[in-house]
Amino acid sequence: MDDLEPLPPARLAAYLDRIEARHPAAPTAGALRDLQLGHLRTVPFENLSIHLGEDVPLDTGAILGKLLDRRRGGFCYELNGGFALLLRTLGFRVRLLEGRVYGSDGVPGIPYDHLALQVEAEDGSRWLADVGFGDHAHHPLSLDDRDDQKDPAGVFGVQDADGGEDAFGDLDVLRDGKPQLRLARRPRALADFVTGAWWHRTSPASPFTRGPVCSRLTATGRVTLRDRTLITTRDGERAEDALGTDAEVLAAYRELFGIGLDRLPVPLHPRGPQPG
Repeated sequence: MDDLEPLPPARLAAYLDRIEARHPAAPTAGALRDLQLGHLRTVPFENLSIHLGEDVPLDTGAILGKLLDRRRGGFCYELNGGFALLLRTLGFRVRLLEGRVYGSDGVPGIPYDHLALQVEAEDGSRWLADVGFGDHAHHPLSLDDRDDQKDPAGVFGVQDADGGEDAFGDLDVLRDGKPQLRLARRPRALADFVTGAWWHRTSPASPFTRGPVCSRLTATGRVTLRDRTLITTRDGERAEDALGTDAEVLAAYRELFGIGLDRLPVPLHPRGPQPG
């Protein structure tokens, strides 16, 4: 059994308001799709706590306080942890899944590298829901379909992992034919991800310690602030702008992501490209 309890009514209302969503009449696949898309467009994927010297506790009170009261975002453990609470309260059956993200070398990363969600709708259909992977699928992916699944972000696939005895019945998630994520099917508890979250916020080898990143989906593309570089994609056209002053950077966090900061996040271990 995991460590997630349904939200009290006031918290449920606040969460739905945060993602600009209505309370669905039933836990359907269509409702799940709308909730995921709303979450991706309103709650940013961000690692700012790492570069502000803040802790990243993985208890539900801290997660809800950050997402709802402080109007912040987070990375996978926080975003999908919060989303799991919302979905369970709305009547979906939710399972936390442990994932390992494929690197550019084609090798999966550390255990508990990623937290994703298996969500079962009222008709028994099973979906991979994920609001914490940065630039990824906009819509939930069917876990029962082994054919290509078209999404605004590309063509995705869910396949049985081809790793012999090392795969243990795991699943691979592909985007445009390239493996992105390996998922273990056994259900996990939120507390299981504490070590992975600690590694990601402290290790020089973690992509999250190399610099601050804040990103969210928009109606026409994506907006990302990577340290002092603002990256905007609209209808497939990408533009980059260097923000020169601290005031410009703080204004971008506030105006584009709704995040009010009184100081800039400082790269913990600056090196290489950032996720998101």
